[in-house]
Amino acid sequence: MFSGVVLMSDTMVKSMGFGLAVAVVFDAFVVRMCLIPALLYLLGDKAWWLPKRLDRVLPDVDIEGDNLHRPHPANPHTDADDRQLTKAGER
Repeated sequence: MFSGVVLMSDTMVKSMGFGLAVAVVFDAFVVRMCLIPALLYLLGDKAWWLPKRLDRVLPDVDIEGDNLHRPHPANPHTDADDRQLTKAGER
């Protein structure tokens, strides 16, 4: 979008469009594809540090479904019960 502004006749608008286009390209390629991944690699686990106070306030979001495999407190059952249910379902 900004590169289309470069084709206008006004030199001030041209220079602003060119500057914005260069800034977007620099941000997309240099910053987000080179600097940020390198910084995350150098920081290691410290990059994912979360203060304990904030950890208590934030909800526990389970994207991959790990909580589905844990026994529920209202209906606890063991792995042996799961195996029996699976075997009964296979008959």
